[in-house]
Amino acid sequence: MLTATRSSRINISEEGKTKSIAKILSNNIKIGDILFFKGELGVGKSTFIKYLINFLQTRNKQSITEVPSPTFNLVNEYHLQSLIIRHYDLYRISDEKELNSLGIFENISEQITLIEWPEIIKNYKINNILDLHFEYDEDYNKRFLTISTNGKISFLDELK
Repeated sequence: MLTATRSSRINISEEGKTKSIAKILSNNIKIGDILFFKGELGVGKSTFIKYLINFLQTRNKQSITEVPSPTFNLVNEYHLQSLIIRHYDLYRISDEKELNSLGIFENISEQITLIEWPEIIKNYKINNILDLHFEYDEDYNKRFLTISTNGKISFLDELK
């Protein structure tokens, strides 16, 4: 289980840095973990998720696939041997009640759950959340990532 702190703000302006952080994260997350991806449109959430899933595919001896954003499907599911990854995009969800019909909280202890635009989630008690907040600097020339969780992140030093 992930356990309490906040990472420093990591500059991910270069795509190579985004990719390397996704690789480190892919080696440290496990079944039951839930990752929240927050930030403006175009700041790099979907690119990060693509790398993360591709690294998990490679680690599980699977072919690398396209990782499209589930903006219209709302969820994409990946089966990697005994690992299931569910990637949700809640951008189009306007009411928290709609989450129930998605089954977003079913079987979460048996999969890795990636959620873009999780701000709509308010009335659920959830453990093992890793919160990834993507943001631009003031003039939109640089992008940054801040990671926090409801527990200690043992691999934070690897990310800097």
